[in-house]
Amino acid sequence: MDTVKHNLTNLFLQLGLAAESKDIDAFVKQHSLDDGVALEDAAFWNEAQSQFIRESRANDADWSEMVDELDTLLRDKK
Repeated sequence: MDTVKHNLTNLFLQLGLAAESKDIDAFVKQHSLDDGVALEDAAFWNEAQSQFIRESRANDADWSEMVDELDTLLRDKK
């Protein structure tokens, strides 16, 4: 049974990234997604990260909501 709270902090930990609020903010500021590029296909992911994101979306997994939130954060840079 998965008891991990599904939030951005833990998503970043799942992806092997620094996960403090300042780290998440810095990541979002440093990275962006162009129209037509799927989150899992972004050049800044390694293969394992891409696969995790792809599987989360394809399986509508517990992480899919947070993956979608990250996708939005990386696109919405107004």
